[in-house]
Amino acid sequence: MPKKIPEMIQIKDKQFKKYLSKEEIQETVQQLAAQVSEEYEGKELVLLGILNGCFLFLSDLVREMKTDPEISFLKLSSYEGSESSGQVKQLIGLDEGLDGKHVLIVEDIVDTGNTLEHIISSLENEGAESVKVCTLLLKPDVYSKDIAIDYVGREIPNDFVVGYGMDYDGQGRSLEHLYQLEKA
Repeated sequence: MPKKIPEMIQIKDKQFKKYLSKEEIQETVQQLAAQVSEEYEGKELVLLGILNGCFLFLSDLVREMKTDPEISFLKLSSYEGSESSGQVKQLIGLDEGLDGKHVLIVEDIVDTGNTLEHIISSLENEGAESVKVCTLLLKPDVYSKDIAIDYVGREIPNDFVVGYGMDYDGQGRSLEHLYQLEKA
């Protein structure tokens, strides 16, 4: 008998309601992996994961892909609690050259685009053959940049979500399902 997904969970001072099941997430990841594999077949690809939130998504994505990309990570921060601070801080960075390689930035979620803009401006001088973006979730209502999001798993409303690598104030990343902040 399948395990029942809790309808509501509490993390610290916030209530979250069930939003996407593990199965729905995996179906979305499989669709993205098929698209990425097709486009980058026979090409030298670097998946550039943006930590911390992307770690589960990137892991599942690369296991579903039919290519064998290099994997690297950047760690940036723009959130304080459940709100974007508007300021992007780079905490750790890319440590290998990108000359002639195709780079696919892998994000768990894109909302305002501030982090993405910061990353792409940093990569412009690295000599990459191409730079594209793949995100599991996109919040189109608040996305304010002209940067193309090449692979989008799902569009969601501008609600705060936790689980599947995404957190609220450091907690909730290990949840296998996705939960949305319950509005008061």
